[in-house]
Amino acid sequence: MTESARLAPQRQALILDIVRREGAVRVADLVEQLGVSDMTIRRDLDVLARAGSLSKVHGGAISASVTTGDEPPFETKAGLESRAKSAVAEAASALVKPGSVVAISGGTTSYAVATRLRDIAGLTVVTNSLPVAQLLRPTGAEGPTGPALLLTGGTPTKSASLVGPLADQAIRSLQVDLLIIGAHGVSERAGATTPNLAEAQTNRALIDCATQVAVVADHTKWGVVGLSRFIALSEIDYFISDDGLDPEACSVLRDSVGELLLGTTQP
Repeated sequence: MTESARLAPQRQALILDIVRREGAVRVADLVEQLGVSDMTIRRDLDVLARAGSLSKVHGGAISASVTTGDEPPFETKAGLESRAKSAVAEAASALVKPGSVVAISGGTTSYAVATRLRDIAGLTVVTNSLPVAQLLRPTGAEGPTGPALLLTGGTPTKSASLVGPLADQAIRSLQVDLLIIGAHGVSERAGATTPNLAEAQTNRALIDCATQVAVVADHTKWGVVGLSRFIALSEIDYFISDDGLDPEACSVLRDSVGELLLGTTQP
């Protein structure tokens, strides 16, 4: 059916069904699936966002329920904001020193940071992320290569993070130099949050074992509030985002965290 033949309410119903089923969607994918223009899709998303049916993010939309009580799977989030996550990862990886012990939390932005750590000499990585562990798993034919790796135990979440009492117990016995931790949402009032209560508890265990804490979150996470806070802004040593972050948010963060770092999305 062509753009002119399909009525806007029909198109918006299809968009909403996709978002509810997948948890998140990109504008480019909707353009391809529905055979309409980029501008048409963005108008439809505006209508649905004003109705409270979904929440717009840069380059796409997420289910309205994701903002507080749920989150899409790792695979769904991995395709969103790839340029911004790459910018964040470049800035965050510069903090990692050879020979140090680094903890990396679950989440797609933390995973992006991990992709840049494989060649850092003498690094030890502690993680509760199954994708990060798979990424950094030694694969050299002549023996272990890359960072030494410790994967915590625990119960996997939808975002492929290991959480719960087993994870918390393992983490509490450790001491790391730097924690790189992602967030579902960040706001001035709530700090960094997640919709998963067990994940918030495990995140707090990671924070307690770290000498320094670096929160990594692209600009679309600002203003999003999950169910449970795991760290206040004043407790963050480094907040790392991208250059799409709102100037007002930058001002708040500079006044609240130890240091604000912004990666560049320009080629």
